[in-house]
Amino acid sequence: MSYPPFHWANTDPVPMVVSTAEFADLFPGEGDYVEFKQGLGITALREAVTAFSNADGGVIAIGVSNDGQIHGHRLTGEAQAKIHRLVSEVHQAGRYDIRSVPVGGKSVTFLAVDRRREGFAQDTDGAVLVRRGASNVRLFGAELGAFMAERRLSRFDATRTDVTLEEADASLLDGVAAAWGWGPDGRTDRLVEHGLAIRNRELRLTVAGALYLLEDPSSALGKSFIEIYRFPQGARDYDKRTAIRGPLNVQVEDATNQVMNELGAELVVLGLRRYELDRIPRSVLREAIANAVAHRDYESTGTAVRIEIRPDRVVISSPGGLPEPVTVSNIREQQAARNLATIDTLRRFRLAEDAGRGVDLMEDDMLANMLQKPVFIDSGQAVTVELLLGSSVAPAERAWLLELEQRGEVSPQERVVLVHAARNESLTNSYVRDILSVDSVDARSLLQRLRDGGFLSQSGTKGGAVYRLAGDLAPPAGLRLGPEQLADLIEELAQDRPVTNALVREHTGLDRAEAIRLLNDLVRQGRLVQVGSRRGTRYVLPGEDETQLPLR
Repeated sequence: MSYPPFHWANTDPVPMVVSTAEFADLFPGEGDYVEFKQGLGITALREAVTAFSNADGGVIAIGVSNDGQIHGHRLTGEAQAKIHRLVSEVHQAGRYDIRSVPVGGKSVTFLAVDRRREGFAQDTDGAVLVRRGASNVRLFGAELGAFMAERRLSRFDATRTDVTLEEADASLLDGVAAAWGWGPDGRTDRLVEHGLAIRNRELRLTVAGALYLLEDPSSALGKSFIEIYRFPQGARDYDKRTAIRGPLNVQVEDATNQVMNELGAELVVLGLRRYELDRIPRSVLREAIANAVAHRDYESTGTAVRIEIRPDRVVISSPGGLPEPVTVSNIREQQAARNLATIDTLRRFRLAEDAGRGVDLMEDDMLANMLQKPVFIDSGQAVTVELLLGSSVAPAERAWLLELEQRGEVSPQERVVLVHAARNESLTNSYVRDILSVDSVDARSLLQRLRDGGFLSQSGTKGGAVYRLAGDLAPPAGLRLGPEQLADLIEELAQDRPVTNALVREHTGLDRAEAIRLLNDLVRQGRLVQVGSRRGTRYVLPGEDETQLPLR
């Protein structure tokens, strides 16, 4: 019997497939760590998630009645999204995982919830619940006070440092004030209000305040900077190390610029056009670096954010694990800020996306540029993001798809679908719905447009229709040629017939303006002669009698 690579709270591991008898043996009934739910009752599920988060964790088996009878629950994409939403509605839920396991010929959905290590969870009405036996119990009065005192969460970036406000750099304070839109009056109150300073007997900067208001935050906070390491091809050791220091917003900008410069760009020439394709989109790299500095554990004063530039990838590591309830598997659906004041200020500098948008941007922009999705790894001690270089789509094909979009021949959504097709994936209506988050009608219309445009081929009909890439995504022959080769090609065409702008476009893939420029260049060079004007314009070889050539 095979097992998934995770444990469900305080139960034994759940097998990938179990019989009804095995299920009854693993889960004999509801208790401290197990709750049965026949369906997706939102209120009851939220209460169970809250209670397990505040206790020692547990498993919710969905598709099982209170007496342990298996009724089944199908974990569709819609159902999974609904579970993610209801968990996100719980304030500070514990980490969780969702799995579907066949039980006696039916599917049961397991929602495993871990205990919160910091702070406590609350239901949408503010209630604090804990698991006791088979019940989710609300806490009141003295019991609630004792529980909250025990589980109180203090954000480290809001803690006081020994740095006074007078030691802050005045120009940096002006920059923070401008980013937040503060006027010249009341800045001290604004700093305290936004977690950048604390009033005691004297005003001192918080950890977050020191990150933005000191020229070198590491003077007060340890290794609160970024280290960049470059590794040559095949080498185990780096050949270049750079420390990026300064206020946090400066670190993000400087590190992004340095990595982009080290990576360079891929140069692609299609006919008369040159394309410089970023090896990683700047937006993705900047967001990954911003996340690393904003969400890192600043209590780990001996460890810096580390960026490794390797021949096949860029690896960004940030001290500290993912903040609860975020896990690698739900990182797109859930969000949590370990350093709230830090990330809020970085957003004011327009160097980080709004809450919940950062991972979406990284994944969507990589896909839109026909690159691999980011890989997230959480070791518990650090969170690592790997941005892979290279693509299953060749550089010339990437440039050609971008050109098609610029010409209006495909939309951004259609370009994404073509990238999936280029990876030898078979496309169906449901597949396109999932990757684009569109409905069935839009997915079918998009696939049929690409089919009718000659990009995809269709096999099967109606619900069984499958679409695959028709040929390849290479640009037409004309756009694979250099300027002199294109000129030779047009001269060859002119040997058989008068050449027109439309004929050049048909044989080369150039647009109207590019074809006109090329034809005019050939006329100036004396290699062609223009005959007629406007819509009747034709081009023939010097000394050629166009009346003897067939018209097209």
